[in-house]
Amino acid sequence: MSAKWTVLSVGLVGTCLLAACAVKEAPPTADVVEDALPSTTKVAAEWTAPAGDAGTVDDGWLKNFHDPQLDALVKEALDTQNPNMRLLSSQVDRATASARLAGAALKPTVGLGADLSGTGGDDAVSGTSGSVGVGVSWEADIWGKVRAGATAADENLQATVADFEWARQSLAAQVAKTWFLATEIKQQVGLARDTVDIMEQLTELVENKQKVGQVSMQDVYLARADRDKAQDALRQALGGEKQIQRALEILLGRYPAGEIEGADGLMAVPPPIPVGLPADIITRRPDLVAAERRVAAAFYLTEQAELAKLPSVTLTASAGGASGLDDMIGSLGAGLFAPIFTGGALEAQVQQADADQQAAIAVYGQSLLKAFEEVETSLTNEALFEQREQYLRSAELNSEKAYDMSRAQYDVGQVDLLSVLQIQAKWIGARVGVVNIASNRLTQRVNLHLALGGSFEAAAE
Repeated sequence: MSAKWTVLSVGLVGTCLLAACAVKEAPPTADVVEDALPSTTKVAAEWTAPAGDAGTVDDGWLKNFHDPQLDALVKEALDTQNPNMRLLSSQVDRATASARLAGAALKPTVGLGADLSGTGGDDAVSGTSGSVGVGVSWEADIWGKVRAGATAADENLQATVADFEWARQSLAAQVAKTWFLATEIKQQVGLARDTVDIMEQLTELVENKQKVGQVSMQDVYLARADRDKAQDALRQALGGEKQIQRALEILLGRYPAGEIEGADGLMAVPPPIPVGLPADIITRRPDLVAAERRVAAAFYLTEQAELAKLPSVTLTASAGGASGLDDMIGSLGAGLFAPIFTGGALEAQVQQADADQQAAIAVYGQSLLKAFEEVETSLTNEALFEQREQYLRSAELNSEKAYDMSRAQYDVGQVDLLSVLQIQAKWIGARVGVVNIASNRLTQRVNLHLALGGSFEAAAE
């Protein structure tokens, strides 16, 4: 290949690179937020619900519960990669491949070709000949169309990676909430058994009183009916316990055998946490980051559709030689294609891309409002549930004292059985309420961590 040919090739390629237009940058986050939300919607500077500490949101919330068994369950759920996590992982792999594929269009395509032929035989002059050559083809991305498509693919990859991280955080939160629920239902089963024991004792007491004529058979029937209802409630609680156990096992990737058991008791709710400011979650929550990256991807795809209306230039180069020739032969070519009439196809592609971009912006706006609502609701519930627990524990204590007094009064004939049963029902209901609100407070704390975008894993040093 001559030096003159080489200089000419490099010169043409360099000219195309210098003429290339820079791809427009996607709008910044603040502009996207403003476009996504209605003009009447203003993001509050601080949370409107009682927020307490407005400091920076901490990562590593899982350790705040000081529950080694919960830590092990979350680790198991992530390590085993349940089917949903495997699906999301494959989507990340696919998005990575798509980004590489789109980026490959920016690079030249190089191919090698060779040919070998020969003749032979008694009546022919034997001989062989061959040729070998290298060809290069490259679309000069003068207007930035190819780069816009590659950038869109990279933005989609970032969105998919953020989706995967949000799924990890959501899975950890779901395991924690299901674990608390399994512990709650275990305690509810214990309360149901206590109730059955009480009703058995009360029924036996009433039957003995009836035998000596102190009460009527009506009291006996009432006692037996309540005893049977208590047995039914116990069976319902046992069924619920198995259901929760199997749900937890599915999250862990285990066979749903209903064998895993909750803890013996619910832990106390950890101290209040810093909650940051509303603007913080826009860049902290992975699901919001994913939605914004999809807006950016749609922006670049719209740019690509617009640039498709402009001419495209393809450069080709080849060099090769054949047997019998002393010098290499090279060639350089340039092809130009300028769309003139496409039947409205290019315009339709622009309209389609623009519609997709508007849809991505709308989804982002919905995601923002939902995220703000989740935090505000969680903060409100934090305060209300704490107050509710105080009242329910007081009600449980007073109900227990009233029940003890009624039993003593019944034993000496001062009150009838119906009064005892009514007071007892209130006491049992208060005990169930205390366990339920304690579990709800733990679940609510996990919801708050997730809504704020704090990771369950501690930040790397």
